[in-house]
Amino acid sequence: MTDWDKMQAGEIYSDFDRDLFERRVEAKKLFRAYNRLADDEVEKRGDIMRRLFRSVGKGVWIEPDFRCEFGKNIVIGDDVYINFGCIMLDCGLISIGSGTLIGPNVGLYSGNHSLDPDERAAGALIPKPITIGRRVWLCGNVTVTPGVTIGDDSVIGAGSVVTRDIPSGVLAAGNPCRVLRELTPADRVGYLTSPGPEPDISC
Repeated sequence: MTDWDKMQAGEIYSDFDRDLFERRVEAKKLFRAYNRLADDEVEKRGDIMRRLFRSVGKGVWIEPDFRCEFGKNIVIGDDVYINFGCIMLDCGLISIGSGTLIGPNVGLYSGNHSLDPDERAAGALIPKPITIGRRVWLCGNVTVTPGVTIGDDSVIGAGSVVTRDIPSGVLAAGNPCRVLRELTPADRVGYLTSPGPEPDISC
């Protein structure tokens, strides 16, 4: 079994494997080419995304400077917006649901090095998947750690470090991130029915 196969199976693998190094190099070529494209080069952007990711839906927009590790362990649904400076370390599968918004400088990190210094120096790495649900909003500078699932429709406040699963339909924030409250119809600002007050996006 190759180290890539071990990674796909969620098993401990060597981070120093030569094949994985070459896969990272290929991913860098693609995301660097993507980051150089102009906004109106939509077809070229779509082509690179389809080559870089395991799968990508319709209406996906990613701002530069986007970076990832392999790309082939990233699944993105429809109508996803990813703001400037996003980093996805995708040794474990990273899945992003349709309609999700990812703020600037968000990091999704799906791998843990061994805590043991000898194992760590030898390259031991443990992949754990990250799952972001549908219509989630990750505000700026959010960090999501390995093995975390964030439920549909939830909002993660700016600067949060998400170390545990977050349920659907809640506002959560902090380091470590914790649920503050459920989201309710009272959070609506009237945008869909009539002109209303400016939304509070301070999170």
